[in-house]
Amino acid sequence: MRFVDNKVEDLKIAYIGGGSRDWGWTLMNDLVTNDDMSGDVYLYDIDFGAAKDNEVIGAKYNCVPEAKSKWGFHAVKTIKEALEGANFVVISILPGTFDEMESDVHTPEKYGIYQSVGDTSGPGGIVRAMRTIPMYEEIAEAIKKYCPDTWVINYTNPMTLCVKTLYRVFPEIKAFGCCHEVFSTQTLICKMLEKEMGIKATRDEIKINPVSVNHFTWLTSAKYRDMDLFPLYKAFAEKYKDGYTEELEENWFNNFFASSQRVKFDLFNKYGYIAAAGDRHLAEFNDGTSYLKDPETVRSWGFGLTPISWRKEHRAEKIEESRAIRAGEKEIEIRKTGEEGISQMKAILGLHDLVTNVNIPNVGQIPNLPIGAVVETNAVFRADSVTPVMAGNIPTEIYTLVSRICAEQELVSAAIAKRDIQLIFNAFVSDPLVTCSYDDAKKLFKEMVLNTKEYLGDYDLTALDNLK
Repeated sequence: MRFVDNKVEDLKIAYIGGGSRDWGWTLMNDLVTNDDMSGDVYLYDIDFGAAKDNEVIGAKYNCVPEAKSKWGFHAVKTIKEALEGANFVVISILPGTFDEMESDVHTPEKYGIYQSVGDTSGPGGIVRAMRTIPMYEEIAEAIKKYCPDTWVINYTNPMTLCVKTLYRVFPEIKAFGCCHEVFSTQTLICKMLEKEMGIKATRDEIKINPVSVNHFTWLTSAKYRDMDLFPLYKAFAEKYKDGYTEELEENWFNNFFASSQRVKFDLFNKYGYIAAAGDRHLAEFNDGTSYLKDPETVRSWGFGLTPISWRKEHRAEKIEESRAIRAGEKEIEIRKTGEEGISQMKAILGLHDLVTNVNIPNVGQIPNLPIGAVVETNAVFRADSVTPVMAGNIPTEIYTLVSRICAEQELVSAAIAKRDIQLIFNAFVSDPLVTCSYDDAKKLFKEMVLNTKEYLGDYDLTALDNLK
């Protein structure tokens, strides 16, 4: 890596999960459309063929008219090749396959338990963590061995537990989790400002103080210039307590990712703070008898359950799109992704300063949550440093909600580190989405774990027959 005329050249980025047809293409898009970095991306994936496809597609990104920099994309067969000499490591993997995720999300439905995402919390998030954390232990060990001083950006869910694992295995690691959920809330606030006051603002002009944990983040302040936005948001949330759908496309409810923001507004009206994630995620941290009681209740709250059948269909479409791009039958389209990964890299390289929300261990930025727990707050990005902003205490009004979730995440992390099936089940049965009887919870847990046993080789699964 070298600096030439305030530009960084010969940068090396290692991409673990480099066969990705979503996040991988997003990274390519954002790299070639910036003009002050260039270098090489090494694509490592257990599916080497997918990484090889992305090597070809990455080269095509360099040729689009909007490209402002050139990057080499290289599929590699070993994680060592990807990591050695890397300036940054990006991790974005699917832990297992969509067959395992299908069990995570849909097996609980036999017991009346519904999940809108199933990758962070609830029964699906816990079982997903069982197969993800061992993978992250291996990744952390590899980073420690091959590039201990590099910066690591994680995109994989469950975000909190992935970042927690990286630091548990390699305490000196320089890692953070990056999530765009808070950005969507800032965008919603911009829409509110324009609709209610005629003010056109950009997302980065909405200055916020996020606190809590990933996908259940709350804002304790929000300002536009010197304007406190809480009074306006309070009126907006009351005005649209039945849902804000004016800017959604016709038949929006057929889009599994669309939302009327009704859950977000309901949480504000109950607790007085802005819940800053999508409704699909926010709902999963609440009692299973509320927003996710059944599909009819979900629909009444203006969001949807995302079936894994859709994800499988989407994957098939992306595989076909990959083939078409490689064959020259489809042109690459440059788009605004809304991601901040490249901006974060540039700040760490010293090209600018940046303040944005990230997931890192608590060193006191949230005093009333445990030290060492992974929390989401703002951090200041400067040359070779990411320093958390002191966000303050979780407010009393939402402390019970947040502290319970944080405690569960700490328990799940510790239990999986020990491969303790009973302790993992203790966390599972205590999750607010697990509304079935205790005996049914044992049956459900056993079935879900066995459905993902291919990825649980170092667990003693005989313990499933002796759950207390």
